[in-house]
Amino acid sequence: MYFFLGNLAFLDMSCSSVTAPSMLSHLITQHWSMSLSECIIQMFFVIYFAGSEAFLLSSMSYDRYVAICRPLHYSQLMSWGTCAEMASLDWSTPFLLTITYIICLRRLTFCGPNLIQNFFCDLPHLFQISCTDPTINVFILIIVGGTAGIAACVITFYPYVRIFRTVLRIGTSDGKSKAFSTCTSHLTVVTIFYVSATFIYLVPDTSNLLTLNCVFSVIYTLITPLLNPLIYSLRSKDLKAALSKALHIHRLHPDTATRR
Repeated sequence: MYFFLGNLAFLDMSCSSVTAPSMLSHLITQHWSMSLSECIIQMFFVIYFAGSEAFLLSSMSYDRYVAICRPLHYSQLMSWGTCAEMASLDWSTPFLLTITYIICLRRLTFCGPNLIQNFFCDLPHLFQISCTDPTINVFILIIVGGTAGIAACVITFYPYVRIFRTVLRIGTSDGKSKAFSTCTSHLTVVTIFYVSATFIYLVPDTSNLLTLNCVFSVIYTLITPLLNPLIYSLRSKDLKAALSKALHIHRLHPDTATRR
């Protein structure tokens, strides 16, 4: 589990590093433009890191399934070699998919006005400002990206069906709560990721939903990578104890806590 958490932490750092620096630079300098090549490079890394996270979350779901449903075989099924192979697939598969999208972009031309209503470049934005009919590109995106996305989603959520069935057969309530507590953090991260991604890529980008689309874009690229370490840290008993102690002190001495 910690091996995959390390990969997820690196992905979160990388994903936010792609969009946050350029956004802050634009806010400070009030210079809201970038070249087409810079836009495509940014888009490549956004799609690649997001795809890698989707596949990595599916690997983590399988890891949770083995830990809860087949605990006696965990060390055998989730050996270091197996984890390394799963992680390599999580990183390499999205790379090949993203390269496919970039190659297909070569058939599009951009003659202006090249204005996108967001703070980073993504495929739907480039389709909107293209002077060439992007129907073929959209079709490839739906077939290739949709197939990969559905596969990652099924592999991510199906283990939880098996986990919940196993947990419900546990006789004691204490055992059920312990089993559910190990899944809560990962399931929360998965839900936030897929809800924001679904809204960005599947909901039509109309003028009525433009602001909401930008909000989910911020959640998808900036807030989610920030929340992931915090969500997983809440599993730590030491952190829970420290938070409980801090909240208890604040309730007893609110004025003192405020002055500090």
